[in-house]
Order: sequence, then C-alpha cells, then structure tokens
Amino acid sequence: MPLQILLNGSRGRMGQAIAAAAPDMHAVICAATDAGDDPAQYLDAADVIIDFSSHHATRSLLELAIARQKPIVIGTTGHNSSDKQTLLQLAAKVPCVWAGNFSVGVNLLFALTRRATAVLGVDYDTEVVEMHHRFKKDAPSGTAARLLEIILEERKLDRTALRHGRSGITGERQAAEVGVHALRGGDVIGDHTVIYAALGERIELTHKASDRAIFARGAIRAAHWVVNQPPGVYDMQDVLGLK
Repeated sequence: MPLQILLNGSRGRMGQAIAAAAPDMHAVICAATDAGDDPAQYLDAADVIIDFSSHHATRSLLELAIARQKPIVIGTTGHNSSDKQTLLQLAAKVPCVWAGNFSVGVNLLFALTRRATAVLGVDYDTEVVEMHHRFKKDAPSGTAARLLEIILEERKLDRTALRHGRSGITGERQAAEVGVHALRGGDVIGDHTVIYAALGERIELTHKASDRAIFARGAIRAAHWVVNQPPGVYDMQDVLGLK
C-alpha cells in the first residue's frame, strides 16, 4: 500500500510541490488541509502527517498527533527560540522529523559546515548569507538558522554572537562574531552560503536550489522513514544516515 499522508498547508508552495511529487514516491495525499480546516476528521486514514503551514498552527497539530499517536514531519519555519524549545518537547512524544530544509544537498551542506567549522576554528571569520523569493515571511530562513546553530555549537558560542547585518560605525569585526545576512527578491527558491574568511584565503560552501521539488521529495522520504521509528525528534541527518 502507498504511504497515506495527511498534508497540512496544502495550498502553499511546498504543499503543492509535495502533492505533485507523491505519486512518484509510493505515496498518496489522503487528506489535504489548510488554515480553517480541521485535520482531526481526516487523521484516521493517514499513516503520517506532513506539515508545511504556519508556525501558529504547530502546537495544535502536535497536540493532535500526540493524541492520535501519529508520526509527523514538520517543515514549517518561523518559530522563535523559546517557542521552538517547548514545541520540541511536545514533538518528542511521537516519531517526528523536524527540519528547516529537506533537500539532500542542503543536509550534506549541514554536515560539511559542522566539519569545516571544527577544523578551521576561530582564525576564520564566519558569515552566513541566504537569499529567498520576495514572498518569504520569516528571516533568516530555517536553513540559515540551522547552519547558525551548527556553527555556534562547534565554536561553543551562544546566540549573542550573532550579528544580523551591519550598519553604521560598527568597529572592527570581533573573532567571536557570526554574521547573518538575509536577502529577499524575485523568485529565488533558496540560496545558502557559509563563508570562512581568514587572512590570505577564503572558503565558501554554497547550495543553490532551482526546483522546489527537491524539498518535496525529501519531505516524503522523511515521511516513509519516520513511520518506522520510535517516538523522538529526528532531522534529515538521521533520515539520510549522516550522523
């Protein structure tokens, strides 16, 4: 039997891409819901929930998944740090893949960023630059946020080290800074670059997405994987065996 998916956020760009990709990945969208709909009435027929909706809907959807013991894949972004920590505690009560980006290539970028940050150390100034289409509502992107988390973890820094753009007389760059720059314009699906700059050389790790289908295929791959997992919060590094 094909995997039965309840798709929340079905009218958004990612929702439409997932619906288009499902037939080629042994999956069926058994229910498509969005703002104003009640997913509960469709949940019995679903093997798994995929959510690409609004961060405002995450808590209620997680509570529903817990009550009905349904695995869930969450690709929604825009949660603030404190809310996300609370939501992750809820998500751990069911099998959950929570990722800011479901692209295989981006998740390789995450792994490479962790390795590069550990090897290069504080002698290399680190900046993250991302660009998305003009319609994106949150900044930085979920993918950029994850890259920043990785960098901060490896360099043992907290979020006070982040510099979201620069303006005015900022003084010389400090070694403990991690720069963050969010660009918006046109129809860019998603570009992410991690820059390591030292005196005499620069290393750049870049991923550019040209088709939203890469994220949709990754989300469905995660859905196939998570239905066979015990309760807990996973990411695409787990799905792809990169950990």
